[in-house]
Amino acid sequence: MAPEMNDGETHPGRRPAPPAAADAAAETEPAAAPAPQPGPGADAGAEVPGVDAGVEALPVPEADADADAGTPAAPGAEGPDEADGPDEADGPDEADGPDEADGPDEADGPDEADGEDPDVKTPPLPGSHAGPGTTPAPDAPGVDPRVAAVRRVGAAGRRWRAVQLGACAALLAVAMTAGAVAVGALRDGGGRAVATSAAVSPGLLAGGNLDAGVTSLQAHLRTQPRDFGSWATLGLAYVEQARTQGDPSRYPQARKAFDTSIALRADNDQALAGLAALAAARHDFRGALADADRALEQNPYNERALCSRVDALVELGRYDEASEAAGTADARRPGIPVFTRYAYVHELRGDVTTARRVLTQALDAATGPGDIAYVATQLGQLAWNQGDYPTALAHYARALAADDGYLPALEGRARAQAASSRREDAVKGLEAVVARYPLPGPLVALGELYEARGAAGDAARARDQYALVDAWTALARANGVDVDLDTALAAADHGDRAAALRAARAEWARRHTVHTADALAWALHVNGRDTEALGYARQATATGYRNAGFLYHLGMIERATGHTAEARAHLTSALELNPGFSPLGARTARSALTALTAPPAQTAPRTTEGGR
Repeated sequence: MAPEMNDGETHPGRRPAPPAAADAAAETEPAAAPAPQPGPGADAGAEVPGVDAGVEALPVPEADADADAGTPAAPGAEGPDEADGPDEADGPDEADGPDEADGPDEADGPDEADGEDPDVKTPPLPGSHAGPGTTPAPDAPGVDPRVAAVRRVGAAGRRWRAVQLGACAALLAVAMTAGAVAVGALRDGGGRAVATSAAVSPGLLAGGNLDAGVTSLQAHLRTQPRDFGSWATLGLAYVEQARTQGDPSRYPQARKAFDTSIALRADNDQALAGLAALAAARHDFRGALADADRALEQNPYNERALCSRVDALVELGRYDEASEAAGTADARRPGIPVFTRYAYVHELRGDVTTARRVLTQALDAATGPGDIAYVATQLGQLAWNQGDYPTALAHYARALAADDGYLPALEGRARAQAASSRREDAVKGLEAVVARYPLPGPLVALGELYEARGAAGDAARARDQYALVDAWTALARANGVDVDLDTALAAADHGDRAAALRAARAEWARRHTVHTADALAWALHVNGRDTEALGYARQATATGYRNAGFLYHLGMIERATGHTAEARAHLTSALELNPGFSPLGARTARSALTALTAPPAQTAPRTTEGGR
């Protein structure tokens, strides 16, 4: 999938990453190839024996006592072990119960005080891709007020969901290898890492149960601090929290969990694959490719590593290699995570028919709520990209029937409503989305809807949304996320145009994809450099990818450079493909097309002096 989506944000033409199915029970010995698992959302490892489905999950702690204070922090706002740096501590938390003081989202994994195994350290890993060390609380000295603001918005919007977590926790059973039960301390005789693992389903990690799953993993690791598999699972859960909750401060916490897992077992393909997912979420796609390859050296059948490898190659613009990698992944580990990537590779080449067929087959095979919500949303976005709004709305409805809080489906439904002239429904829908998760994609979409509506106060409301994009960008940068593409896309139309061009050039220097080519072309255009922009705009559409936004940008740049016939054709194609691709962009495209097709103005014939 398009990796810009790995951090949870969406905008036309980019897709969310699939649910973070935990590779909690991944194979630890790659020697024997497992039988293919065609079932949807299959974990990237062998079946875990000895699962006791009746194991009672630990209760979710009470919500943070400071949740209603003047500056509530989003989950994990304190950052990973604020006082000690990213890799210092790996033992279980102090004996206060599962994150007793700060609620289910606060902790970043077991802390250093109680039960730490002195033999387990987490030094920086050779060849790994670490992010920054600490993230201060939003009200700590020196914190950018924009960072605190975006955390407060997200935390306030999410508070209403806290009451659901008590019921969610009961759904999480901790499963272990060798018939072990997650009660009490389980150690082997030699003091080595215990090969146990908490099994968390894709639905739990992708839906409203994610926070409860994290809390249960933390509680489990207090009694099983040498369970390298559960450390890897916890890291993946933090990545998913960052992606779905718009809180990049989870990324350093994920890094610590993965490092702890690898320190316990160096040949741990689960954690190596988790590092690849983390690097992709931070938009470090070269790092993601390297980590995925390291994981696959240990276990060629690791599903997460296979998928991350496809993601990284796509986002580096190496589409032929990505297609080959998707075929390899499909042969080794067929399942929904692989199917959706296979479909996206075809969509990038303009083969919408194959993409739709593969996604439809995946949806027919899906059984879990998380898988159904994810695949139905992918089909919804594919239909929306082709301007088929009724079909898109039907797919989003199915996704939300499976998981009524699935953010990409809520955002997609609002975009389809806006394109279907249901503007007020769209505004309400996007307001609900950004109240919970203030991510750049929905923030920009809501701001543009306000501008298009033009009611009293809408201009100020739009400015507020664009300001929150800047706040999220600051928060993401502080936690090691490369946000140059996001900066270029938002700032070109709604911010500092010079900054947009700098960001687009920086991103193009790292990777040559259709999305970075389009972003650079548009940033050059808004800065008046249309001749230079034209080549990049044409490169963005060269693969056959059917994206109305790309066609609109190309048409406007061609118009500015005097290529009138080409401009007319591409603007027409954009509006025919997806007439509601953007509330403001579509309006501008229609105006430009009208100007291009209008007959030249008639002027009175000039006469000579003697003819007067």
